[in-house]
Amino acid sequence: MTPMSSRARPFLNRRLAEFGTTVFAEMSALAVQTGAINLGQGFPDTDGPEEIREAAVRALRDGRGNQYPPGPGVPELRAAVAAHQHRRYGLSYDPDTEVLVTAGATEAIAASLLALLEPGDEVVALEPYYDSYAACVAMAGGTRVPVTLRPGTTDGRAAFRLDLDELRDAITGRTRLLLLNTPHNPTGTVLTRDELAAIAQLAVERDLLVVTDEVYEHLVFDTAEHIPLASFPGMRERTVTIGSAGKTYSFTGWKVGWITAAPALVTAVRSAKQYLTYVASGPFQYAVAEALALPDSYFTAYREDMRAKRDLLATGLEEAGFGVYRPAGTYFVTTDIRPLGESDGFAFCRTLPERAGVVAVPNAVFYDHREAGAPFVRFAFCKRTSVLEEAVRRLKTLSG
Repeated sequence: MTPMSSRARPFLNRRLAEFGTTVFAEMSALAVQTGAINLGQGFPDTDGPEEIREAAVRALRDGRGNQYPPGPGVPELRAAVAAHQHRRYGLSYDPDTEVLVTAGATEAIAASLLALLEPGDEVVALEPYYDSYAACVAMAGGTRVPVTLRPGTTDGRAAFRLDLDELRDAITGRTRLLLLNTPHNPTGTVLTRDELAAIAQLAVERDLLVVTDEVYEHLVFDTAEHIPLASFPGMRERTVTIGSAGKTYSFTGWKVGWITAAPALVTAVRSAKQYLTYVASGPFQYAVAEALALPDSYFTAYREDMRAKRDLLATGLEEAGFGVYRPAGTYFVTTDIRPLGESDGFAFCRTLPERAGVVAVPNAVFYDHREAGAPFVRFAFCKRTSVLEEAVRRLKTLSG
């Protein structure tokens, strides 16, 4: 074999050179190595409803989805997604032309950005953001422009807030798209009706496309309300709304997501999606179609269960000495480690498994402006109550 020249190009595309192994892989490996409780990665430690699991088994046995399903998704699931959007939000979508099934929300994000961006287009995203956003913008040749959610208060409670003036100032003549996430991971912020109305007005005025990641739509607490951006005037025709079964039904391994959008946008995203996975999760699509038709009592019970777990973990973290931002949505709690005499979230999370037998994630990985996220650490509460109770007991040793 001919030796590689020292001038040979690196194997990794330069657009992805800044992205290595994800922090989730690193922290989950630490959990295995140390036997620590993993509150870092956001996956439940129990399965979803038994009747939905049985629906998947039934689809397998009946031979539905064992071969390639239709590229846009099975008709039953597309109809169920459209019915869900109408029942919950009054949004009407044609299941044949305005719904596309994807391999989870992550593929929906990737396909949307690959389809809608040209090299050099700017994408404004709320920082901190889910780590795949940055990688997908890079793969599409776009330029990410972060607008930072900053610590403040809402209704007297510590929370991360959006500065609408900062958002407006971030938009230039090169801005093509806004990439939003509400309820927001990792901060737990839920954008208010007034904030969403202002964003919608800005998108219309500046003729911007918007991709909204709404996978935590059913996990909002207290007085918070999830309102799809597509429901605001002028937004339906310019918004790609992303949903997912994983977060709502605790089947994250099934990888069933979807988009709803106007026909032209769905066609564009489908053109990119067909060259990614083509299709996925055949039998699970039938099961998720049944899940979406569950009565409102399921969503209420699920939300109340998560609210109780949020309160258990948030209170325990406060008692352990953390500064706590009790989330209005999602199943993550962001904490400030400075009251513990710490300031480096990476160092804190890398030593936490040995010190307290718990794994968390440093929020700085979700920031372009790493210094803004340096003192913040995220914990997941989508775990069994007994696991959270033990995690709290261990964490309290930090201040003891």
